[in-house]
Amino acid sequence: MDKQDKIYVAGHTGLVGSAIYRHLRACGYDNIVTRSHAELDLTNQPAVHAFLEAERPDYVLLCAAKVGGILANSTYPAQFIYENLAIQTNVIDAAMRVGVDRLLFLGSSCIYPRDCPQPISEDYLLSGPLEFTNRPYAIAKIAGIEMCWAYNREYDTRYLAVMPTNLYGPGDNYDLATSHVLPALIRKMHEAKEANADAVVVWGKGTPKREFLYSDDLADAVLHLMNLPEDQFSAICASSNQPPLINIGCGEDLSIRELAELVREIIGFKGKIVWDTTKPDGTPRKLLNVTRLSELGWQAKTALREGIEMAYRDYLATLSDASINSR
Repeated sequence: MDKQDKIYVAGHTGLVGSAIYRHLRACGYDNIVTRSHAELDLTNQPAVHAFLEAERPDYVLLCAAKVGGILANSTYPAQFIYENLAIQTNVIDAAMRVGVDRLLFLGSSCIYPRDCPQPISEDYLLSGPLEFTNRPYAIAKIAGIEMCWAYNREYDTRYLAVMPTNLYGPGDNYDLATSHVLPALIRKMHEAKEANADAVVVWGKGTPKREFLYSDDLADAVLHLMNLPEDQFSAICASSNQPPLINIGCGEDLSIRELAELVREIIGFKGKIVWDTTKPDGTPRKLLNVTRLSELGWQAKTALREGIEMAYRDYLATLSDASINSR
């Protein structure tokens, strides 16, 4: 991507989109197009087509999505499948119609079967049953991958789908009703510490294993992929034998129990952790095979402890900002 090229970041206020937006700015990309949800509802097909027709960006980074943890996915399954299908369908189709050069679609590692061999390679897509608790969201994201692949084959587009592992970092969602495990642990441990509580309750048995990637590392990987030479990028997108799919992760995981202990240590909560085994655990393990990405010349830079420390500072800053705004 040249510095003067027009780049549309869909979902620039979310965890992923904001990280990508910051990284683009830091790397000297100034011609960035954004719209808030109030300005553009991506589930509105005519509005999306009119917007992209007017702006005609060279590149599209499709980060916009409805996301959440186990509780949110279980409570709002219809919203998760409808909104994600609508957003990605509208943006991908409109991008093709206005001649976008390269598009990158952000998915999720939950697209892979619940009981996948580990680490999970891109080839395992559609090889077994999905985890029930996030099945509607996963199916929507799988449809996005298939749509990118189908458009590449029929319309000669160059649309790439990337599947990041569990993400965290600045701008994360700390609402306990809709957040993912790591931001939820940060908030729970902090509030327990402030209240001098004896214990923190965490869902499940703590045995599932998860991989975590700092959001700024993801942004760096996205720019690395979007800046691949023409022959490499086209080869990924032009294959008729496999979808244009690349995993993004760090290649290491740990148990939720180990994660909770690490967060407790970083935050300084002295109480105990109580495991509510009546609540679901989700997929037993999700460790991505990142060989394909490594062979393209990228690897993660931020260690988990360092990343959680930075995320905790960001969380404290959000509390400070909320306190100032409430005065």
